[in-house]
Amino acid sequence: QVQLVESGGGLVQAGGSLRLSCAASGRTVGNYAMGWFRQAPGKEREFVAAINWSGSMTNYAYSVKGRFTISRDNAKNTVYLQMNSLKPEDTAVYYCAAVQRSSGGYYYSTAISYDNWGQGTQVTVSS
Repeated sequence: QVQLVESGGGLVQAGGSLRLSCAASGRTVGNYAMGWFRQAPGKEREFVAAINWSGSMTNYAYSVKGRFTISRDNAKNTVYLQMNSLKPEDTAVYYCAAVQRSSGGYYYSTAISYDNWGQGTQVTVSS
């Protein structure tokens, strides 16, 4: 099992930026594909972004494409989510997730694919 701790959330005005971090411990994060998900009050958890173990492949939800960037630094055992041009509808608890990499080395864009989750960090975007 890998332990995940998110940080970097907070309150920001619309149009602003935040960078979330997901620090992994217990295992080398380079052995894991990683993803970011979010859940707003009263809504289901939804996919935001995913990255494969090496960082060579990424995928984004349509709603964040062009505004958010997922990246990773395996030497620091950390995955990032840079969020620019934030909108009030981006308000949610953001979760980091990890799953051991497959032989194909792909990313995963569904929550059911992941078996390690962080506790979440709140992002609030005011209008």
